Amino acid sequence: MQERRDLPPPKVNHDLLQFPMHTPLWFWIAAGALGMVVAAGVLTFGLMMHVGLQLLGYTNTVYWSVLITNFVFWVGISHAGVMISAILRLTQAEWRRPVTRAAEVLTVFSLATAALFPVIHTGRPWRLIYWIFPYDFSRGVWPDIRSALVWDPSAIFTYLTSSTLFVYVALIPDLAVARDRSTGWRRRFYGLFAMGFHGSKRQWRLQAIAGILLSALILPIFVSVHSIVSWDFAMAILPGWHSTVFPPYFVIGAVHSGVSAVATVMASLRRVFHLEDYITPDHFDALGRLLVAVATTWLFFFLMDFYFGIFRRDPTEVAVWQLRLFTPPYSTLFPIFLLTAYVIPVPIWLFRRFRRNIGMMFWTSLLVNVGMWLERYILIVPPQSFKEPFTYLWVPPYVPQPPEYILTLAGFGLVSFGFLIFAKIFPIIPLYDIKEGQVLKHEIRIGRVRVPAIFRE
Repeated sequence: MQERRDLPPPKVNHDLLQFPMHTPLWFWIAAGALGMVVAAGVLTFGLMMHVGLQLLGYTNTVYWSVLITNFVFWVGISHAGVMISAILRLTQAEWRRPVTRAAEVLTVFSLATAALFPVIHTGRPWRLIYWIFPYDFSRGVWPDIRSALVWDPSAIFTYLTSSTLFVYVALIPDLAVARDRSTGWRRRFYGLFAMGFHGSKRQWRLQAIAGILLSALILPIFVSVHSIVSWDFAMAILPGWHSTVFPPYFVIGAVHSGVSAVATVMASLRRVFHLEDYITPDHFDALGRLLVAVATTWLFFFLMDFYFGIFRRDPTEVAVWQLRLFTPPYSTLFPIFLLTAYVIPVPIWLFRRFRRNIGMMFWTSLLVNVGMWLERYILIVPPQSFKEPFTYLWVPPYVPQPPEYILTLAGFGLVSFGFLIFAKIFPIIPLYDIKEGQVLKHEIRIGRVRVPAIFRE
């Protein structure tokens, strides 16, 4: 049973618009620190363009490594918005209300960050226009539309566009409230984006219909995006990648990391913005129960990938798994990944008192994404690293270099920086959703009894 706290509309407006309307000192410190991290990534990228890809740890065979790991990781995090917002909105789960916008915003910034890493990985971003619009007409050189590498940009930018629209449509009523409670340039700014919303019955009806339609339409994109990302690997002939289980395995892994990231973000928001009245232990309890089911499903597909590789008895496939399990450094990273992604957090989430412990949920959900990043790294790098039968084809083992670490850190900094700036400009918890929940929780009379107007777990 959720905690049914009374939150009058004036209190909701004051609490959730406090940060957008006032700028504390810590905001400038945090924004400056994150900006420096992003700037370090930009400088590293500039140096890499000037000097070349030899700054990275690429070998003759390993050229999809940390940068592609970051790409797959951030696309996975982006699935948080659809899982938490669209699905729970369609099922009318009441506990979704304070969580939806943070999940949607996390989707937008993580997906935008993910799209940068393949461009950085190429080392030649200025040629992007040639990849989009082929120019070599005389020789008939065109992108191969049968390749998953061509499908990727289409799926990702479709998902990014629909997610941005999803955020904006849900934001319009809150922009109207911010417009009416502000003055000067803020009033003009919020008024421009509120598009004349004044809360008529017709406007509310259109806003509700748009939310439901976008929730339903975005679900196929939710499944297709990470399926297509998995086909980047599954459609290759490289042993260790060529597996039919990859699409569902990648999708459920994305949900696992994405929902865990939402739990981490919600715990941080609760602490930083003092949102104890809005983000309660009940929300973490619900997220924990959801994560137990998602994590166990992910483990099933991970074991399926392992079984497919071993039972096929292909010598090269077995050699890849031997490399992952028994050869350093992968033999060290493999148990760490399993411990952090499943073995440690899931047994903790089975206990209600731990699920309702905000600090415990923060650290365990953070631990999951450490494990999920390692999982993507172990999935991508070892199949390229196994030794060929002839010794003269052996190459030095791949070792990540400092620029790759800096770019990885810059990815986290960019997502955090974008999230912080969004929270400074717009309310990070939807005002109208909270107010709607307050209205719907009131009791109504049906026959001779009084029952809650609506109350769904």
